[in-house]
Amino acid sequence: MEPLRTHRLILRNWEERDRVLFHRINADDTVMEFFPMRRNRADSDALLDRLASGVDRDGFGFAAAEIAGTGECIGFVGITRTDLEPFIPQGTMEIGWRLAPEFWGKGYVTEASEAWLAHAFDVIGEDEVVSFAVWNNHRSTAVMQRLGMQHDPSGDFDHPRVPETHPELKRHLLYRLPRSLWQERKKAAR
Repeated sequence: MEPLRTHRLILRNWEERDRVLFHRINADDTVMEFFPMRRNRADSDALLDRLASGVDRDGFGFAAAEIAGTGECIGFVGITRTDLEPFIPQGTMEIGWRLAPEFWGKGYVTEASEAWLAHAFDVIGEDEVVSFAVWNNHRSTAVMQRLGMQHDPSGDFDHPRVPETHPELKRHLLYRLPRSLWQERKKAAR
């Protein structure tokens, strides 16, 4: 993929130097509060390899987010195709993120997500982008709202990949952003 640039960030494919940070965020209890598992180094490396391959193949994905001024990887923000049938149709474009906690609250996710939404709508030509989070993950749903995404209560679902041992993490809220609303927001921002 050709890196995307924002005011403060470079959104790019994964590099070898990102492995330590990627493992740290995937093993961190605070970062992974709303996920049923933590990844060891081998599992984290395997996931990074899958994500990097997908970005290579598709030209987008859950890509590394790097601070432009320092070259420091802070986590990931990106878009990818969902595969959560029957809750979300196969191939629907999803936006998602995961940052190291020391980078929370600085607007990085919103900034990077705006760039990915522009890519999804203006370059790829998507009609809609969705996002979803555990029902009480207020940090993520606040970002979705800042992006102009709208909660669709009729689409809320129990995530099929969350094990029954974690019932508190099963219920997910679905947010949607149709192209028409994205275009209205762009016009209003001018």
